[in-house]
This record gives sequence, structure tokens and C-alpha cells, in this order.
Amino acid sequence: MREPTPPQPTTQGKDLTQASSSLDSSAQDSRLTPKLESTLLDSTSLDSAKDSTLESNLNSTESAPQDSAQKSAPQEEYIKEKQKEERTIKIILGVGIALIFGIIAAILARVYLGASFKVSALLGIIALLVTLWTNKALPLGVVSLLPIILFPSFGILDTKSATENYANPIIYLFLGGFMLATATEKIGLHKIIAKKFFSFFPQNPKGVISALGLASCVLGTALSNSTTAILLLPIALSITQDYFLKMRFLLAVAFGASISGITTPIGSPPNLIFLGFLEKLGFDGISFTTWIFMMAPLTCLMLYTMIYILSFGTQGYSVEFKAFENIQVRTEHKRLLFFIALLLVVLFLNSPIKPLYDGLGLNENVILLAFGLLMFVPKIGFLDWDDSKSIPYELIFLFGAGFCIATAFSQSELGGVFEGYFMQFANLPFFVFLLLACVCAIIATGFLSTTALIAILLPIIYTATQSFLVADEPTITMLAITICASFSFMIPISTPPNAIVFEKGGIKVWDMVRFGFLLSVVGIVAVSIFAFAYWRWFL
Repeated sequence: MREPTPPQPTTQGKDLTQASSSLDSSAQDSRLTPKLESTLLDSTSLDSAKDSTLESNLNSTESAPQDSAQKSAPQEEYIKEKQKEERTIKIILGVGIALIFGIIAAILARVYLGASFKVSALLGIIALLVTLWTNKALPLGVVSLLPIILFPSFGILDTKSATENYANPIIYLFLGGFMLATATEKIGLHKIIAKKFFSFFPQNPKGVISALGLASCVLGTALSNSTTAILLLPIALSITQDYFLKMRFLLAVAFGASISGITTPIGSPPNLIFLGFLEKLGFDGISFTTWIFMMAPLTCLMLYTMIYILSFGTQGYSVEFKAFENIQVRTEHKRLLFFIALLLVVLFLNSPIKPLYDGLGLNENVILLAFGLLMFVPKIGFLDWDDSKSIPYELIFLFGAGFCIATAFSQSELGGVFEGYFMQFANLPFFVFLLLACVCAIIATGFLSTTALIAILLPIIYTATQSFLVADEPTITMLAITICASFSFMIPISTPPNAIVFEKGGIKVWDMVRFGFLLSVVGIVAVSIFAFAYWRWFL
């Protein structure tokens, strides 16, 4: 038999090869690419007599994905419709359950507490808001704006009194702090800070836990605890894949961020709720630097305890960490550090030291907002207007809702409704009362977000304890509860850092509970002691 002659390259074959590269570069659909490549690859082994067959194959190959796309289009539409229906059902069920809880709370307040219509309506609305904040049937920002509608509708507050809470000066303190946080994240300053602290400690598990904890505390002086957790989470995840160590590193990020949240007024939203409530009551606020002096010893104690607890049992393990080898300090890093240092100096000089020094007399909210806006100045700052889209405006609305609830509580006779229950603790020593209040606050964080809890709890505590707590004891109690709310380390939903690490890091619930329980117990006792023996001298 005659040997078949090998196929000769033809012009058409070259054209097809060129068509192959052209089609490969233009085809974006993953469904098209495999079939097309296979067909065009076979074209080089065909002689010119089979070009027509190839052309028909190409046509059929091109039409196949089109047919597939036409078939998949209805399927995608079906999936979208299904998701839309599920969201609708979730909203209807969530809002329905919230309305039921609200009505039940109002009826119980009316029947069993003997509350007036206004107070019953207020408690019903609060139950509604808490349920909606918890089940997330509606966006956080939407729920937080409902008091503007509901409070005037039921005669609890007039519209002006309700809306002015959403422009509380404390909000601008938060805005300024978050602008600085955005600049820090944008230029990667947090990585420089983390690298510096990692260089202070040996490359072993305890050293890594210590470095992550210290980095959290430093970043938490200018950033919120949730932002701190978000920034340090990728660093902790990159160190090791061993769950035994990875879990402890991630918990160090979560716990360290919560601990750092108490260090400054802007570190955690409950801090701002507390300060805003003090202003509502007409009390002297706590200056930025005074707050730091009050909380710094407690921060150090909790940080040391956290490192000790999380490092237990890690002896014999080793880690090798090279994530920061290519990270170098740039001019922009030094410039932002200069602005942050200058801000801290201005805040320190502005803080009065009575009776020796009256301070500069400037509003701290304005100072922090000014430094935040400085981040947008060309050639000086680091941000443009598009970066402002990352500001969590829904959290600002939540602040407003908290202040609005506090105003409604203070203008109602709600304190009398709960006073009878709190009177049962009137004969207890104040320290024991503080201890019980802190325990109740941490337990409550297992069911509510810390911000919503503090917004609701502070007015109740203040109004219901006026009859038996004297002098500065109500303020001290409110401050202790506020700080303890940030020390809820056990439950993933208790604090934002816990939720962030739990969702992204794959931590088992039991691991968070067992380590968080020990740290929470230490936190309860420590806060009670500091509030009773130390903080009262600053108030």
C-alpha cells in the first residue's frame, strides 16, 4: 500500500491558525474556549480538501455556545427570580416577627407594668427596633432611621427633637477617625506598624500572639475595633495553616481589637454612645487624653492576660513568618505618622489638667474632623472623594438612633417603670452592684449587638438608679457597662471583631467560647475594680 502523504501547509491553514489566535484573544466565554481550541488545533493536520468540513465545524462550534447561552439565560433569570423571592420572604417574615414582638412588649408594659400609653409605645418600638437589628430583615441604616418616623407618630418625641440626634457632635468625632482609618488602610500603614511589632518578638507562637495584640492596641488608638480586625486578619491568616496555631492567632486579632477598642473614645461605637449620652444629660464630657489615661492601665492588663491565655500550650511549636520582607517604609507612611502624632499632641494640649491647666478650649470633635478632612487636601492628604464611599453611614444612623432612644428615655417616665426592679439591689454594696451590672451586660451581648445594647441600656440604668445611687455612681455604672460590652469575647455575634474573625477565619464556636470565657471573667472583675477604685477620680 502507498504511504499517505503528509498534509502540506496551505494558505488556508495559515489563515485558520491566525483565526485561532484571534478567536482565542477575543473569546471571553469559558464555555466557548475548549471547543474552539480543539477544532482549530485539528485544522493544522487537515489538507486543503477538507477546509469546507472545517468551516462547517467552526460554524457549528460557534453556534453551540450561542445555543447554550440562549438556554442558560432563562436559567439565570430563574435563579435571580428565586433569590428575589427568598429576599422578599425574609423581609416579610422578619418585619412580621418584629411587629409581633413590638406589640407584645407594648401590651406587657401596659398590663403588667402599668405604664402609660407613651411608655408602652416606647417599649414596643424599642422591641421592634431590637428585633429588626437582630434578624437583619432590613438594612441596618433603614432600621436606624425608623425612630424619626415612629417616635413623632406615637407622640414620644416631636420631629425636631428626634432628627437633631442624628447630627450629634459625637458623630463628627467618628467621621474624623474613620477618615484617618481609611487613609491608613489605603497606603498600607497598618502593615508597617505590624512589621515593626513583629520585629520586637521572637518567631514563635507566643511572639506572634504578642505582636498581633500590640499591633491591635496601637492601631486601635486611631481606628475602630472592627477596622483594626479587618486590617490585621489577612496578616494572621498568612502565618500558618495549622489550625491549632491559626485559631489562636485569629483570636488574638479579634480579642486584641476588642481590647484596643476601649483605649480611645473613637475605638468602639459604644464609647461614643456613652459620651453622647453624657452630653445629653448636661454632664462634663471626658476628654480624649483623659479617656486614654483612664483606660490605658486596663488595656495593658487585658492584653497581658490575653497573651498568657492564648499562648498556653503552644510550647514546642514553631512558626516562620516572612510576609513583611518586601514591605518598605515610604515617604507617605512617614507623613501620615506625622499627622497622627500631631493630632495626639493637639488633643493632649487641648485637654485641661485642673486646676493647673485649662486646655486650649477647642472642641475635640472639630479637631478630629479637621484632621480627617486634611486627608483629602491635594499634595498633603492621601484620599480623594471616591474614598469617602467607604465610610459606614449606616453606623452613623445607628448612632443617631441610639441618641434618639436616649432622648426618648430621658423625657419619659420610663425610669419609674424599672425603678421597682432595680430597688431590689439598693442595699447591696456599690462594688457588688457594679459586678452584677457587668455580668448582665456581657450576658446581654450574646443576644444584641454591643452598640444597640448600650444605646438602650444606658438610659434605663441612669433613670432607674437615681433613687439609690448617689453622686457619680450612676455615671460610673454606665461607664463600666459600656466597657464590659466590648469585653464580650465568647460569642461570634457579640462584637464586630468576633464576627469578622469567625466568618473569615473558620474558627470553631467552642474554641472562641472556651478562650473567650476565661478572658471575659477577667474583664468583668478588672472593670469592676477599675471603676470602683480608679475611674471615679476622673469623673
